[in-house]
Formats: sequence, structure tokens, C-alpha cells
Amino acid sequence: MRNPIRRARLAWAALCWAVASAGACAQAVYPQHPVKLIVPWPAGGSVDIAARVIAEQLSVNLGQPVIVDNRPGAAGNIGATMAAQSAPDGYTLLMATTPMIINRSLYRNLPFDLARDFTPVSQLVTLSYVLVAHPAVAHSVPELIAKAKAHPGQLSYASSGPGTQLHLIGEGFKRQAGIDIVHVPYKGAPPALADMLGGHVHLMFPGFPVVEPLLKSGQLKALAVVSKRRLALLPNVPTLAQAGVPNLDFTEWYGVVAPAGTPDKIVAQLNGEIVKILKMPDVRQRLAGRGFDPVGGTAQEFAELILEEQKKWAATVAQSGVRVDE
Repeated sequence: MRNPIRRARLAWAALCWAVASAGACAQAVYPQHPVKLIVPWPAGGSVDIAARVIAEQLSVNLGQPVIVDNRPGAAGNIGATMAAQSAPDGYTLLMATTPMIINRSLYRNLPFDLARDFTPVSQLVTLSYVLVAHPAVAHSVPELIAKAKAHPGQLSYASSGPGTQLHLIGEGFKRQAGIDIVHVPYKGAPPALADMLGGHVHLMFPGFPVVEPLLKSGQLKALAVVSKRRLALLPNVPTLAQAGVPNLDFTEWYGVVAPAGTPDKIVAQLNGEIVKILKMPDVRQRLAGRGFDPVGGTAQEFAELILEEQKKWAATVAQSGVRVDE
């Protein structure tokens, strides 16, 4: 009698071990429920446009919805702080952007540090800024500068918030051109562009993707590109240097990061899927058609970019003299 009982007990133990192992394996599979991608800027802006292209395909690749969650405010700080305080389990991701690097040099009590509190996953894209104006204001950079000098303090430029790259570029433009124009901060590019269309603000330096439809329709006029080279989608628009305002060359980038401590296995999985997505011809066409340059790369390459950008923008902030005491 003992042997049958012993065999039954062993069989039961083996069954329990198999069930437990299957449960552990199921828990190890990622993702098991929807993933949230926090975009710390308003819907309809350049960051939101890129995020939705990536999230749509990432949902397919992961087999779970990737939900874009817009959390604008405080130059990206509200959404970034929320992401930094989230569980490092791969279910909360953040669209990291250039202002999060800049803010490190602007805010005294910034509740997060992009290099310390996040794990880089992958760079997504780069894009160029464009100096745009209402057609009633000017049709060229020399004309704009002449009007600003003739009417000091009467022209205004919009930004996506105090201390953002659009603010710093605007201040750099004022300094290089020797003009007096007024800064008007907004919570993002879409509301600023809406006021430009209404004639309430006169010029701006937005990322090309968000302003591209307004340039096509003729509602706004592109005066110059804030980069070393002309844009393929704007072949007749000069660079700022070609238009007579040198020493202003900035390129924006977006990427995906996760809260610090996110398991390496999940980071590697997300990186692999994102890089794969950025190589897909239809995705590249959708991004390039809106003025983005798809990048991709390893998580380590993105980490190195973040550190390099921190040094570059710290010097730019120091030179500008801009401070945000919050």
C-alpha cells in the first residue's frame, strides 16, 4: 500500500510544481495588460504626433494597447514627474524631449532628473525648428528684423513655456539680430499657433511637424530653418545663417524612457520592438512626411545622447541668462 500512496503523493507534488511554474512563467511574460505612454505636452503637438505613430504600431507588436496619456504643463515637468514616480514595471513609459534636459539647468527644485530617475529605452526621432510668422507681419527674416527695429517692443514671439527650447531660441534670435521683441509663453505649441493665426502673437520657432499643415495652407509663413541645412520639405526656405542670423543651430529629439529600475529584460524588449518599428517603411514614410527623421539605436546610445545634451543645454541656458525660479 505504501508504494501506491507514495507515487500518488509524488504525482500530486509534481502537478503542483508544474502549475506553480506555469503561473510564474505567465507572470514573467510582458506585457499582460495595457501600457501607458505619458506625453507631457498637449494633444496635436509635434511630440504627440510622433508618440501616436509609435504607440499605434507598438500596440500591435506587444499584443496589448499602448495608450497615449497627454499630461501637459510646466514645460513638460508635470508629465515627467508623474512618470518618474510610477512603478518601474514597464507599464508606464514617458516621451522624453529636449525641454526635460533644459529644465535641469533652469529649475532650482526640479523633482526629477532625466539621467538619474529614468532608464533610456530608445531615441525615436529628430526634427528641426522653423521660424514662422503671420503673413501680415513679414515674408523674410530681413523684413522681420527691419520691422522689429522700427517698432521696438511691439512684436511678440510665442514659446511652449518659460525656459523651453523655443524660449531659448527666441532669446538667442533677439540677441543675434539686435532686436527687442516680447516673449509670450504658452502651455504648448498648438495654443500658441492658434493665437498666431488670430494675430495675437507675431512669430514663433516651433518644430516643423506641428506647423507643417499651416505652412501648406498659407496661413503662416516659414521665414527660416533653425539648423545647419535646409529641410527637404522646405527647399526654398533658407537657414537662419543664410538669412543673416548666424550661431543659432538647434535640433530637437524625442525618445522613450522608463522609470529607473525597470527590469533590463523589459527595456531590451521595448528597445527591440521600437527599433523594429522605426525600420518599417510605412512608419518611416509617415514620420518623414511630417518632418521627422527616424533614428532608433540602442538604449546605451540614447543614454549617451542625454548626457551630451545636458552639457550643451546647460551652456546655452547660462549664456541666455534665462532663469525659472520654481
